Amino acid sequence: MWRHIASNAVTFLILGLFLLGGIILWGRGQYDAPGPLSQAICLQVERGSNMRAVGDDLATQEAVSSSAIFRLGAEYEEKTRALKAGSFLIQPEASMKEIVDTVTRGGASTCGTEVVYRIGVNRISTQVRELDPTTNRFVERAEFSPGEDEVPEVYTQTKAKADTRFRIAMAEGVTSWQVTEALKSIDLLAGEIEAVPAEGTLAPDSYEVSEGDDRAAILARMAAAQEQRLAEAWDARDPDLPIETPQELLILASIVEKETGVPEEREQVASVFVNRLNQGMRLQTDPTVIYGITNGQGILGRGLRRSELRKETPFNTYVIDALPPTPIANPGRASLMAAAQPASEDYVFFVADGTGGHAFAETLEEHNANVARWRKIEAERGAEAAGNASTGGN
Repeated sequence: MWRHIASNAVTFLILGLFLLGGIILWGRGQYDAPGPLSQAICLQVERGSNMRAVGDDLATQEAVSSSAIFRLGAEYEEKTRALKAGSFLIQPEASMKEIVDTVTRGGASTCGTEVVYRIGVNRISTQVRELDPTTNRFVERAEFSPGEDEVPEVYTQTKAKADTRFRIAMAEGVTSWQVTEALKSIDLLAGEIEAVPAEGTLAPDSYEVSEGDDRAAILARMAAAQEQRLAEAWDARDPDLPIETPQELLILASIVEKETGVPEEREQVASVFVNRLNQGMRLQTDPTVIYGITNGQGILGRGLRRSELRKETPFNTYVIDALPPTPIANPGRASLMAAAQPASEDYVFFVADGTGGHAFAETLEEHNANVARWRKIEAERGAEAAGNASTGGN
């Protein structure tokens, strides 16, 4: 009898173990399998939250099939205590495992709201944007110019949220003075800036920042990035360039940056200046003259005067026979590479073509024809503007 009972007990134990193993395997399959989410969501994880609350939220939003399996899977992987606060983009059909990885990985939030401090050539602005998870595109909620516009309430509220991302977007072609003035105006940051960095030494890019970050440390990050980019461009330069030092390459790249806003033209513009240097011609480029007037402190806001084009200054390339003594802006990576590897063209002239780009020429005769076409376009536009003004048109 006891032998029969013992045998049944062993049988039940084995069946129980098989059943438990089957449940574990089934649960593991559910944990790793694609989830039921049909469209992306932005998951908000509050400070002090836990995996149980996150799992319940995900189940409510139909992103997981079981909040219990989600929590147990996180515990099995020993990630329960690694939960991070923030806003996380959960993609359609994301598995529970992928979601756990997302909310425990750390780093900046991947969705929700961000504040972008834009440092542009013509203006400084602050933009509040929110990611629409269904389109994966940002929607602007507010934009203003610090010191000029009233600070919107949505900025104040967004800035105070724990999961808000902050980013500085530095445009190509801004000057070091513009960057330092912009950093001074950003109320998120701390610390003093003792001196304006040397012109051209800051890398235009997007920089993630946090509240209380030191302004000088941010400038150091920008400088380190530009130093690396310049070194890469110098190492990749054409061997027959009429450029002797990385500093001269930086100067040339800054001129290219200021002369064209059309990415496809950078190599052609660079070839014009390289050809002029090779032929002993003066560079004759307006942006250098403008920099000599403004010292990089803002924009000129008007056309150049004939007297300014004739005045001898270190930056007037209509008068001097070589490159100016320093860069005239902070060039981006593309302009650095264009200066290092210009197009193989014989162009020595270029002028605006009316489309936002330029018409290039190898001879003065071709250039004069291009100039005549540009003058005609200017005249036609002027007449059209005058006509609209007289009739009250837009």
